[in-house]
Amino acid sequence: MNDYSLAELCICAGADIFRDEHPEVFATVIGLVPRLGGSLAKKTFLPGLMMSDGEYYFAAEPVPVGKRNGYVPKKEGQIGYERVFDLIPKGNRHAFVGPVQVDKYGQMNLSCIGDYKAPKVTMLGVRGLPGNTVNNRTSMFFANHNTRALVAGEVDMVSGAGYNPERYPGGKYPVGLDHRSIVTNLCVLDFEGPDHAIRVRSLHPGVSFDEVQDNTGFDLIRPDNLGETPSPTDEQLKIISELDPHNMRAYIFKDNPSGRKAA
Repeated sequence: MNDYSLAELCICAGADIFRDEHPEVFATVIGLVPRLGGSLAKKTFLPGLMMSDGEYYFAAEPVPVGKRNGYVPKKEGQIGYERVFDLIPKGNRHAFVGPVQVDKYGQMNLSCIGDYKAPKVTMLGVRGLPGNTVNNRTSMFFANHNTRALVAGEVDMVSGAGYNPERYPGGKYPVGLDHRSIVTNLCVLDFEGPDHAIRVRSLHPGVSFDEVQDNTGFDLIRPDNLGETPSPTDEQLKIISELDPHNMRAYIFKDNPSGRKAA
């Protein structure tokens, strides 16, 4: 049985969100886990994945994170913001992002904590979340699965659309609204419950459903066939080490814990 970290488990779970994607999909991957997850997917089962992750170009192979030490990206095309905005409404895009809050409807917050008129903390604003969520497939990553992140009621400020029928005249959702997965330090969630209710798709090794529920501000659905998040394979771990040669993943979680909580 191979040894792996919680970060590596989450990176592999992040790669798996692209399993059912179009063979040639445009992905925006914001943050280290989404970027390494997308890169791992491209290297192993989705070679047609095109990523926009802070670089101005498309590359033939994923660009390792951190200092490049002589590595030269294999550029195949350019993807400036103007072209990104042309592509977003066309739909064949998957945005894998890290908001600060999400609620039971999948509504995301990246703007402020507290009352919008007098917030305790202000952050980035809505950024691209409105356009992403009404046009494209969307997934999320939370490094700390707790009731401050997966909140009761609604998020403090709705930066990204979700499945709250009260937010839509006549209860009709936008055609492009399509939330897929949430990867956290405890589990993988999806939106495959009744009326897009958030469901626990898999539990990370050593984590119980009750622990996940206790750290969530809303009721979660537990499927009858709830399983364990697959452990990284030796091949995946080797590729991750190549994609992250400076081991930046060791700092995603405090003290870089094992991927098996019991350990």
